[in-house]
Amino acid sequence: QQDSMNRYGALSSQHKILKNQHEDVKKQLLDLQLQHNSLKLEHRKTLETHSQKYAQLQQEKDSEVTNLQDTVFKLREESKLLRKAHQEVHSQLLNAQVINKGVFVATQDNLPLVSGCT
Repeated sequence: QQDSMNRYGALSSQHKILKNQHEDVKKQLLDLQLQHNSLKLEHRKTLETHSQKYAQLQQEKDSEVTNLQDTVFKLREESKLLRKAHQEVHSQLLNAQVINKGVFVATQDNLPLVSGCT
């Protein structure tokens, strides 16, 4: 009977220890669950912020690309106009040179020949 009492005492002590350990583990679990939920919420907020910033940056870059495409188009059009104007000026210059050459030849033909000095 003493042996049974000793065994009961040992089991009772072991039970108390296990019960305390169980309570500690339960408390740790609750703390970890709270921490997990808090981190999950923080992660969701960070993800939302990141998504908003990404969308904003994407929109800004799309707008920038559109503006650059418009600029390239306008510059190409301006380049065409400048080439056309340059060609016109070049043609006018050639025409002026031809006319000038003709005037020079005509003037030479109409000049009296000057004979030697008297």
